[in-house]
Amino acid sequence: MSPRPRKASDEEIFAAAHRVAMRVAPDQFTLAEIAGEAGLTAGALVQRFGSKLGLLRAIAGQLTEGSGAMFEEIRAAHRSPLAAVHDYGACIARMGESPGGIAHHLAWLQLDLTDEEMHQHLTAQAKIARTALERWLSEAVQAGELEPGTDVASLARVVQVTLTGSLLGSAFEGDKPTAAMRRDLAAVLRPFASERTAAGRSPRARRPRGRARRPRKAS
Repeated sequence: MSPRPRKASDEEIFAAAHRVAMRVAPDQFTLAEIAGEAGLTAGALVQRFGSKLGLLRAIAGQLTEGSGAMFEEIRAAHRSPLAAVHDYGACIARMGESPGGIAHHLAWLQLDLTDEEMHQHLTAQAKIARTALERWLSEAVQAGELEPGTDVASLARVVQVTLTGSLLGSAFEGDKPTAAMRRDLAAVLRPFASERTAAGRSPRARRPRGRARRPRKAS
């Protein structure tokens, strides 16, 4: 008798699919490739998810469900709320370590924008990111890093737009994305900085206990 096929959890399949997605473009992302990565058969994936699109939609849902935990992980690694904002910016910047890397993520973003269900997840992820940024900026006001009365809701949107714009701008201008992100975020936050922060006396960030998961796209 042949051995029974190995079973894998959805989380194991999603992890395998993520590894494949980091290597290949959407048109090369196949159930056979994912099945090989996960140690399953393509038929087993069809039985569970129906199709490649069904699997991609399930992955998008899993990313949405895990977004809150990712932001909590980033925040927990820093005493300073503004340090958490900069750390999230660094996570986004790592998506653009090369022009080819940005092109790769933009190819996947195109799929997120053209499929209605995946676009709903993309929108939800962006809202989660905005909520986290707004909370951190509010905490920065309370910690004395930002001036009292700062409109944190508006500033959170500006920060979010800056993250995306800085990532693309670094590719257009040939800048190092991490340095560009640090510079652009500093420029956006500088007008709202308290005197203590401006003088370089903001709370020091703890060394992170572990790196946050890399976002698949800028939110």
